[in-house]
Amino acid sequence: MQSLKESAANVAASAKSGMEKTKATVQEKMEKMTAHNPTEKDIATARKQEKIHNAEMNKQEAREHNAAAKQAAQTGGSYTHSTTGAHQMSALPGHGTGQPTGHVTEGTMKSHPIGTATGTGGTTAHNTHVGGGANTGYGTGGGYTG
Repeated sequence: MQSLKESAANVAASAKSGMEKTKATVQEKMEKMTAHNPTEKDIATARKQEKIHNAEMNKQEAREHNAAAKQAAQTGGSYTHSTTGAHQMSALPGHGTGQPTGHVTEGTMKSHPIGTATGTGGTTAHNTHVGGGANTGYGTGGGYTG
């Protein structure tokens, strides 16, 4: 049952991401049509790419959240999600107050890199599944090539 819930939530996240990407592409086309110079066209393209990147990141975060919620349900624990982060609470009696074990900055969510590509060495994780073309094996499976 939990697998079905996770799958349905992942499908919904993918659909939402796809809609956001389509909206970004349409907005870019409209901005390019009304642009008066090449710089405005470049800005429109950059905006589109940023929106697509954000949509993909939101989809990946939703998938991670759905997987954690499924795992918590399978182990008998509970799982909470808020704007300050997601916390799995213990299934042991007396544990699981929902309080984070580390430092929490209001309005932020901790990020975990996927795979071995961790970006530029800074504090921002690099998602290796974002920005690939149709032949890279990443993305939503559509034919979008940027």
